[in-house]
Amino acid sequence: QVELVESGGGLVQAGGSLRLSCVASGRTFSSYSMGWFRQAPGKEREFVAAISWRGGNGYYTDSVKERFTISRDNAKNTVHLQMNSLKPEDTAVYYCAAANGVPIVIATTYRYWGQGTQVTVSS
Repeated sequence: QVELVESGGGLVQAGGSLRLSCVASGRTFSSYSMGWFRQAPGKEREFVAAISWRGGNGYYTDSVKERFTISRDNAKNTVHLQMNSLKPEDTAVYYCAAANGVPIVIATTYRYWGQGTQVTVSS
């Protein structure tokens, strides 16, 4: 069992930055791949970023590459999403999720989900 709690969302102007955090509680955190997904009003949930259980480089949807960075700290059971150069199109509820399978860029792979944190980017 894994419980996930997101934080760090808020209101920011276009071009600004936010750093989202997700703290996991439970056992064997290091064996899970971790991902961030988002859902805007009237739109489908979409993949944003993911990082495998091995760590290293992350995977990103094209619209956030070179702006967002995912990282994990297994010693602290935490995953982060650093978001720079934010655009109004990034406005959404952002969800942290944990998976123990593949592919990690697909939402249905993930078993555990947080409650979400709102990110709003003004123009």
